[in-house]
Amino acid sequence: MTAASQILDRVLVLEMVRVTEAAAIAAAKLIGRGDEKAADAAAVEAMRAALNELYMDGTVVIGEGERDEAPMLFIGEKVGSAIGKGPKIDIALDPLEGTTITAKAGPNALAVLAVAEEGNLLNAPDVYMDKIAVGPGYSPNIVNLDKTVAENVNAVAKEKGVAPGDLIVCVLDRPRHEKLIAELRALGCGVMLIPDGDVAGVIATTNPDTTVDIYMGSGGAPEGVLAAAALRCVGGQFKGRLLFRNDDERSRARKWGIEDLDKIYDLEELAKGDCIFAATGVTDGSLLAGVKTLRDGRVTTETVVMRASSGTVRWVKSEHRKDGYFG
Repeated sequence: MTAASQILDRVLVLEMVRVTEAAAIAAAKLIGRGDEKAADAAAVEAMRAALNELYMDGTVVIGEGERDEAPMLFIGEKVGSAIGKGPKIDIALDPLEGTTITAKAGPNALAVLAVAEEGNLLNAPDVYMDKIAVGPGYSPNIVNLDKTVAENVNAVAKEKGVAPGDLIVCVLDRPRHEKLIAELRALGCGVMLIPDGDVAGVIATTNPDTTVDIYMGSGGAPEGVLAAAALRCVGGQFKGRLLFRNDDERSRARKWGIEDLDKIYDLEELAKGDCIFAATGVTDGSLLAGVKTLRDGRVTTETVVMRASSGTVRWVKSEHRKDGYFG
């Protein structure tokens, strides 16, 4: 078991719940309105305000991008009410994972946050990452990015005691995945295509109710770190390798201290030590119910919050007054 962090003890689990709840409620007001940027901006503003109420010296290591590109919650931004004197906390966040989903009122949009002690979350640049993940209960290194698609599928199927055709693989529905999808279907696998939200896709491998056995494909590197933090808490395996399209992206990675550009990262290299992960549903999904507004104006939310050191997973259903108080 991962050793508990006394520093994280001061950033209570329920405080993380309040932060993701605030972002989810703000974004939910724009569900189905067709404006991705407005929904994202609302979530960002709410999450930033909630983080700045916490007694901590926080640094955003996974955020909305670099400062010149993202005026709010950029990588390197300081948050918290005790900068310079409070506990030093690294923060990975996606105030609205699934901006397009939210704009179109689709499933599985989330407000997501992970925290760890300073230096324990990979400062992943805003580039793509090749990913593969499975849930708990398998032999170490059952899957890896240096294996072929068939090798990974056959290894999981053999250990699960089923045929490859009995597996369900979750993949982002993108043109770049056409070859991967064709390979999986040639093996007989069922392919669950998701329009967005690969944090939820990775976490789905840990929940038997989703029927997802493996997550494969490329998506955002920041979301890879968030997903790794979640798997650290509930078990499972994750491998990630950064993908670079040009020299500008390579130089951006080196700026954040990444020297081995071909490295395959394991779970604990992306999220080390004790960490806390929280996600609140914005729209209804396989993991969480979305934000609902009741007839009297009260708002309901559903959140999952996890901690690596204890392996505790809490499901929090909350009702909030219509004046927006998060207590």
